[in-house]
Amino acid sequence: MQYSEITENFLVEVEPSYVPEHSSPEDERFFFAYRVRITNHGGRRAQLLRRHWIIMDGQQRREDVEGPGVVGEQPHFEPGTTYEYTSFCPLPTPTGSMRGTFEMSYVADKSPFSIKIPLFFLRDPSHNN
Repeated sequence: MQYSEITENFLVEVEPSYVPEHSSPEDERFFFAYRVRITNHGGRRAQLLRRHWIIMDGQQRREDVEGPGVVGEQPHFEPGTTYEYTSFCPLPTPTGSMRGTFEMSYVADKSPFSIKIPLFFLRDPSHNN
């Protein structure tokens, strides 16, 4: 399933998946991958500076993850361009959710803005509840 959100003329699309070969349910380790596509539908150059993720496991335990860029990069976005990356999230439960924000800046005047990462759900498909 794909999730999407548009903020400030930026479309963020996320497609999560369960990775059984890196999971160990008997050890309460469930491994998820998620692909993120960010598209600049506006008319101004921008740069992604920071990320803030809110990760909830199936027991409603929250973890906040913040840092510079994504996967070691701080990509630039020309009007009409897309940046895509894949990352991972281990959880101690077979279900969970993620959402967050990307902190951005317009290149011309350095004015900051945020774009939303849509709420999306992580689920081991072999888990019934």
